[in-house]
Amino acid sequence: MIEQLYTKHIKALNGLKEEYKSHLHDDILWKERLIGIKGARGVGKTTLILQHIKDNFGNDRKCLYVNLDDIAFPFDNLLHLVEEFEKTGGKYLFLDEIHKYANWSRELKNIYDNFPDISVVFTGSSILDILRGKADLSRRAVIYRMQGLSFREFLNIKTGKSFASYSLEELLKNHEDYSQKIALKAKPFQYFKDYLKYGYYPYFLESTENYHLKLSNTISLMLEVDLPLLFNVDIQNISKLKRFLNILSQDIPYKPNITNLAGAIGVSWKSVINYLHYLNDAEIIKILYHEGKEIGSLSKPELVNLHHPNHFFIFNEDVANSGSLRESFFINQLSYKNRVEKAKRGDFVVNGKYYFEVGGKNKTYHQIAKLKNSYIVADDIEYGFGNKIPLWLFGFLY
Repeated sequence: MIEQLYTKHIKALNGLKEEYKSHLHDDILWKERLIGIKGARGVGKTTLILQHIKDNFGNDRKCLYVNLDDIAFPFDNLLHLVEEFEKTGGKYLFLDEIHKYANWSRELKNIYDNFPDISVVFTGSSILDILRGKADLSRRAVIYRMQGLSFREFLNIKTGKSFASYSLEELLKNHEDYSQKIALKAKPFQYFKDYLKYGYYPYFLESTENYHLKLSNTISLMLEVDLPLLFNVDIQNISKLKRFLNILSQDIPYKPNITNLAGAIGVSWKSVINYLHYLNDAEIIKILYHEGKEIGSLSKPELVNLHHPNHFFIFNEDVANSGSLRESFFINQLSYKNRVEKAKRGDFVVNGKYYFEVGGKNKTYHQIAKLKNSYIVADDIEYGFGNKIPLWLFGFLY
């Protein structure tokens, strides 16, 4: 049985296209015994682990890649797989789409505890909650979250050049210098609008013509497969969830009126809150809370936006106005490594410290002028000056 898995392992490596490496590749401490990589469908988790296997193991039988979405998985459970794998000299096991396997958390715990010479890397949906699994993996597994491509990565791919990423503090302090150096190597506005439209998911490398159709299909799979599987959402409610998402998408960015939303789709107030959390965890939308607010399971969000500007173009391209796209881009790129909240003054506060007002090139400073650590984030400018920073530059945070 292990032989047929090795055959599929080799086929997966042979089908790999080495077109780019994710921002996450060099951040992962691959020597850990149990590593989890979470991320939304389509962001490139499978490519990431196959690249690591190809670079470090190739066809070495000490390593095995297994896709748990394969209906022809030949073992009764993961423990039997590991027992057989260890007998053949195996040491490094890569399990793709772990959320498709019913008892994933308990069996991973048992593998970790009973097979100390086996290292496991597993990938799973962004919805996967390690702490809510049937066994506690929080003290055993090192978990990484993978996001779609940043504007910096998109620029690297499109230009064939290599641009560095910056921490938020570095960017705020040195943005004038950074924007000038980047613009000498590539004109950001030559690529920025394309990124907003189709640059977040790596399948634009295959085709930009079918990009939004693929993205639409990906979101449908999240709603129809991932949510029922991981959150026990009743299949009969999926049509309501789709209608709910369409209502939201027509008025983004949106301050949710929970009662009105509940009435529009015929569900309870609590169900609307749950739906918002489901869609947020699936990385379809992004919900923000008010600055400094304590957040509970039934907390009402202050603002709802789509997870990334690319998502606007599958619902209604006409509502993808510049203001919506700006805010979606800013929130998406900042929230990957920072905490973003809706500010009491200005638009957003990041890490409870930095205040931002997002707008066009003529955006004024008066709304946040008296706030310490406050900045204007301006679209349609190539270079910044003082506390006015180009919007596109926030795409260099990872």
